[in-house]
Amino acid sequence: MTEERGKFVMMNFIWGGLMLASILCALATGRMGELSGAVLSGASDAIQLVISMLGLMCLWTGLMRVAEKGGLTAILAKLFSPVMAKLFPDYEKDSPAVKAICMNITANLLGLGNAATPMGIAAMKEMARARKEELPSAADNGMVMFVVINTASLQLIPTMMSALRASHGAASPFDVMPAVWITSVCGLCAGVLMAKLLGKRRRP
Repeated sequence: MTEERGKFVMMNFIWGGLMLASILCALATGRMGELSGAVLSGASDAIQLVISMLGLMCLWTGLMRVAEKGGLTAILAKLFSPVMAKLFPDYEKDSPAVKAICMNITANLLGLGNAATPMGIAAMKEMARARKEELPSAADNGMVMFVVINTASLQLIPTMMSALRASHGAASPFDVMPAVWITSVCGLCAGVLMAKLLGKRRRP
């Protein structure tokens, strides 16, 4: 059994266990009717949420594609080059890896959430290609730093969060921006600092 197959089977066990636990709890508390209603309403709400967010996702993903084709990638690479040189010293400033990282960071700055995922995957592939390894056995310091930045990303415009708030009836979907800025900056600084400190310990 391959490692990917093993992970898939493990996820099936986890989700199956969660569903079984829910059913057992509902039986023990006599709330099977509420459980059935939650299942039906949850499926309906999920479809409505996906449809309401589809337009926003298509808009921003399309804009990012136009920006990439129009040469914005190279401009962003030059703009972020001083920061990229400090965070990713193992890659040349004009390399495809750095350009892909810049596009992913830009998508995260715009708060695009899942729309930034394909760019993140592309950046990881370019970093692996720079190591001359299609499937590296372990992540290097650059890959670890990229995952940290991508996870604790700084969001200037929390687009996806605001779309979620709007879909649930928020009167001012963007009024969370100051809180998002503060938490994003704090999380990003802490993550980068720890990645740098632990990265130095990994070096031979």
